[in-house]
Amino acid sequence: MTTPARPPRRARGPRWLLHGAWVIALAAAGALTAGPAPAQAAPAAACNGYVGLTFDDGPSGSTTALLNALKQNGLRATMFNQGQYAAANPSLVKAQVDAGMWVANHSYTHPHLTQLSQAQIDSEISRTQQAIANAGGGTPKLFRPPYGETNSTVRSVASRYELTEVLWDVDSQDWNGAGTDAIVQAASRLGNGQVILMHDWSANTLAAIPRIAQNLAARGLCAGMISPQTGRAVAPDGSGGGGGGGGGTGCTATLSAGQQWSDRYNLNVSVSGASNWTVTMNVPSPAKVLSTWNASVSYPSSQVLVAKPNGSGSTWGVTIQHNGNTTWPTVTCATG
Repeated sequence: MTTPARPPRRARGPRWLLHGAWVIALAAAGALTAGPAPAQAAPAAACNGYVGLTFDDGPSGSTTALLNALKQNGLRATMFNQGQYAAANPSLVKAQVDAGMWVANHSYTHPHLTQLSQAQIDSEISRTQQAIANAGGGTPKLFRPPYGETNSTVRSVASRYELTEVLWDVDSQDWNGAGTDAIVQAASRLGNGQVILMHDWSANTLAAIPRIAQNLAARGLCAGMISPQTGRAVAPDGSGGGGGGGGGTGCTATLSAGQQWSDRYNLNVSVSGASNWTVTMNVPSPAKVLSTWNASVSYPSSQVLVAKPNGSGSTWGVTIQHNGNTTWPTVTCATG
């Protein structure tokens, strides 16, 4: 792919937590109504596969609108940020994390890396790692070279920072002036595990978000995270930021959406990899845990819940009163 010259500095809500085909169907039918939370969680949304939605070149003046559109349509995505923009807009990096997105490295100044020396490549990658970390985006685990241009030197430097190189399976062509219909059609080609290239600054991509969400839901596909191990889209582990969180020593805790009301929502937690597990959940203030099921829980502090097995298996859940903060909790899992 030969891209045109990059344009000059591209100018580029409440968080709805429901995912999956049944959510959109319920919303369209007007079936989501406020009411008391049941003692038992609703079944987790069924996902027949996961795709990776990715947005390059942020953060920018368009980032807030993009995050609102993603949240309102129940989508999470990986944001491949330029270091220079992360350094200039640290609050937007934090907003990406708070919205449940994953933050990744897209170089510092968006150069043609294959035309640079090893030292220059190292500077582009390392400064971006630092800028994102300084802005509260965690330590990225994923790296996308600008223009998709890579070689053995680029990959070697990226690996030095424990970064997995991620390109794409589907190109939305939004960088090339593709219209909203064409972007939606491109996303409709995504299959399980695949990744699509989009951009933070594209107004046509922003307009396509609701239709992309509808198309994915109709096909039983959910927006997932990109695995640092494989570079493919997989089920989210409940974390934002640099991509860590749900995994721990010997087990993994995965969050999925349950039922939602006007003032609260359910989350289901599935633990894999061990039968003797301890899951720690950090609940963002001022949200509070109202109830739990299928686990033995304790509260080391008002915003921290620790869950252990109670003989009901490895799937449990919580009802959270969001108090205006609808960002999902983060979870970590350890054996014992």
